[in-house]
Amino acid sequence: MSAPVRCAVIGLGMGKGHAKGFAECPDSRLVAVADLDVKRLAQFKDQVGEENCFTDYRRMLKKVKPDVVGVALPNFLHAPVTIAALEAGAHVLCEKPMAMNVGQARKMIEVARRTRRTLGINLSYRFTPQARALKDLVDGGALGKVYHAYTSWTRRDGFPGFGGWFGQRKLSGGGPLIDLGVHRLDMAMWLMGGPTPVTVSGSAHYDIGVPRAKKEKKAFDVEDLACGFIRFDTGASLVFEISWGGHQADPEEMCTRVMGTEGTAVHRNEGGGYAFVAEYFTEKN
Repeated sequence: MSAPVRCAVIGLGMGKGHAKGFAECPDSRLVAVADLDVKRLAQFKDQVGEENCFTDYRRMLKKVKPDVVGVALPNFLHAPVTIAALEAGAHVLCEKPMAMNVGQARKMIEVARRTRRTLGINLSYRFTPQARALKDLVDGGALGKVYHAYTSWTRRDGFPGFGGWFGQRKLSGGGPLIDLGVHRLDMAMWLMGGPTPVTVSGSAHYDIGVPRAKKEKKAFDVEDLACGFIRFDTGASLVFEISWGGHQADPEEMCTRVMGTEGTAVHRNEGGGYAFVAEYFTEKN
């Protein structure tokens, strides 16, 4: 029987979920954590030992030499910290979004290939039972030729707070498109079979968040809503709509609809929360 994979987490905000998963998986063991907040670190001292709680992630990588590192930091730190972990010899699971821009993402991929390490991005909605069921249907040919898809995630009032890093483009890379949109775009393109985009057009709107932040005298310069159209090399098309705030019935509305010549697959939430439904429609139903 092989030894458990030794895992560490950098960033204990969202990273608490990574730590919980590593600790509970029978094939892995949480061996170290890193965060600048000593109060967050203190919550893990009994679990990993005080000597394995670090305020300097570089020191942790050098001393502990983990097999796998979960990176769960603000967006502007994803690329440099992921690259440091890969170059230290660790495989990496990085929180979404992958990076601030395409250039950073390409650099991360290049380093992963050069170091022969695995780089994963935590696009977690693929792993819901409903999404897996739909993927099996699509891969089995139940939709026929996929020719169009629609994907969205809109919130009634889901701004992550004004004045923090989330709402500052230089720290986050963007607003709801880079925050929520990566999940729904990934879901749609995954179910479509991973076609290559040929053209992309879109629009961004700044009509709610920026005025509200201005009234509160807090920094906020990202979009409220982004929408667009993607055309793929297969001839298929995709329409997307992503928003942090707008007038709607439910707090959260998510839907991905993939249309084919033989059927349509739908992955959506219900009840305004994070319970999901998978649906498959044909002419017969």
